[in-house]
Amino acid sequence: MKLRIEDNSLRLRLSEEEVQQFADAGRVAAVVPLGPTDTDSLTYALERAETEEFRVTYGAGAITVKVPATLATHWTTTDQNGLSATLMVAEDQPLKILIEKDLDCRH
Repeated sequence: MKLRIEDNSLRLRLSEEEVQQFADAGRVAAVVPLGPTDTDSLTYALERAETEEFRVTYGAGAITVKVPATLATHWTTTDQNGLSATLMVAEDQPLKILIEKDLDCRH
């Protein structure tokens, strides 16, 4: 899974295998080591959630994007390539979320 952070946006791109893992388990995550210990890392994850709106949480070195279950199921079972949302994280401070299938990615 690829994470791109630019200005006020987060973009996640999932390989075909990661889309399938997300469909099966409801979660897919990646860890970027930033130092010599396990606590010196950044974890980013995509989770299916029983909510009606997208959410983003951050804490303990982890960014988690939570997608409503109905949207997640539709996205993983159809040809729909992406999901997007804009969250207001503070007054006049939007955060754009984009989640895409990276189907051309072959490892």
